Amino acid sequence: MLPLFIVDPAFDRAGERRRAVMGEMLRSLDRQLGGSLVVRRGDPAQVVAEVANAVGAAEVHVTRDHAPYGHRRDAAVAEALRSVGCRLVGTGTNLVLAPGSVTKDDGGSYSVFTPFRRRWSTVHASVASPLAPAPTDTEWVTLDGLDLASNGPWGLAVDDLVVDQAMVHTDTASALKRWEAFRHSGLASYEEDRDRPSIDGTSGLSSALRFGLVHPARLLADLEPGNPSHDVFESELAWRDFYADVLFRRPDSAWANLDRRLDRIALDTDAAAHERFRRWCEGTTGFPIVDAGMRQLAAMGWMHNRVRMITASFLVKDLHLPWQWGARWFLTHLVDGDIASNNHGWQWAAGTGTDAAPYFRVFNPTAQAERFDPDGAYRARWLPELGTGRYPAPMVDHAAERAEALRRYEAARAS
Repeated sequence: MLPLFIVDPAFDRAGERRRAVMGEMLRSLDRQLGGSLVVRRGDPAQVVAEVANAVGAAEVHVTRDHAPYGHRRDAAVAEALRSVGCRLVGTGTNLVLAPGSVTKDDGGSYSVFTPFRRRWSTVHASVASPLAPAPTDTEWVTLDGLDLASNGPWGLAVDDLVVDQAMVHTDTASALKRWEAFRHSGLASYEEDRDRPSIDGTSGLSSALRFGLVHPARLLADLEPGNPSHDVFESELAWRDFYADVLFRRPDSAWANLDRRLDRIALDTDAAAHERFRRWCEGTTGFPIVDAGMRQLAAMGWMHNRVRMITASFLVKDLHLPWQWGARWFLTHLVDGDIASNNHGWQWAAGTGTDAAPYFRVFNPTAQAERFDPDGAYRARWLPELGTGRYPAPMVDHAAERAEALRRYEAARAS
């Protein structure tokens, strides 16, 4: 077996922190495989066919990728392999259930999470776990001159950047160690603690799940049915599958409104809008919970999920900016950036996606801060200038902008 990883030039669009973390993951995998991992950079279709032809491979095995770009890439790889007498074999998925496998009785798809979640629970309970023991008798093939360079494929090392070691893992062993610690100490209170950004109340495995260091079925197997906190955690795994399913069925929804009727919403895109976007990115909006989240993102490549919802709502409902602007910013900076979860999460906040009652939900950033950061510890950590007279005044009046957002949504629906 020849273990091969292609550094796709498309990855260049990802932020440097995510590229650096992936480089560390590849180095860890190379060590785990005794230095036999081959890493090449280039067009996947061309490179895979070249390497397969060079070693006389009969088959190339990959994990299935159901996202729009991955689907097109794998089709191109399969075609290139056929030209050298080789075939592409797709196996499994980095999700609990592959997109398209959770359907209604009539075979239709779900557009709302709650009924999807109920059917998802029934389906995954009847499907055998995809986990399998690691091969013990594999003979690793190596190619001289194609091994992973010591400084990583992008010339970046994770040590050059600040990451939260509790939230970013670069090898399976450390990710599973984190899971075991969380399972025994934090999972029982997950239902209450997961929305508190100042405490370590989440699993911290989003990047490990996103890159496939840990399969979600591995976590699912440790959950106890009927335990409220365990059920909530299971729902979070179901959300990943739900958004992947939506994107699989509607690949256009990666960057376009899922509810195309809301294309009519009036959005601001002029020079003043770009200035408001700049302040949002920099964390100088004058709303502490929003600014704390944006500064955490810039510093750590990660943001607490509750704060992701707050900052997203502020951008689209208080500043009236396109959700795509925020989605791109998040994908650039998040280590765990995943287009299905990220972009459909943004559409949830914008009211253009899967939510059953979307448009009139407008998060009040002040009320959200009081509820989920009651002692101000999270805000104080990321905003040292709070209370010193150097922190800016709120850039908008939330009550007025909420009313304006509702007016715009109502106008779009009426038209």
